[in-house]
Amino acid sequence: MSSPDGNLLHPLPANLDAEVFKDVLRAKNVRIERILSRGQTSPAAGWYDQEENEWVAVLEGAAMILFDDGREVRLGAGDHLDIPAHRRHRVAWTDPERVTVWLAVFYR
Repeated sequence: MSSPDGNLLHPLPANLDAEVFKDVLRAKNVRIERILSRGQTSPAAGWYDQEENEWVAVLEGAAMILFDDGREVRLGAGDHLDIPAHRRHRVAWTDPERVTVWLAVFYR
């Protein structure tokens, strides 16, 4: 029996001075990334405006996504959201008390 290639929830660092991004899988039309946040947000001066669609899920912790039209979406463990390409958004809040583990799937 073979062992898994990795675990999305372990290990998690005790301290996070900055967000941690790690590719889990990269292929021609899809990229899967694990993101670790603890109180970090997107830079105040900018919005994500991506060429790719992005599906995000929060595996642990909590976060809030803000869209440029003012819509806010709060995500907790198990919640997911699909963000179409060029839908301007930013991370407005992540839980400062515990690590938020995201899974982001970028696809065309």
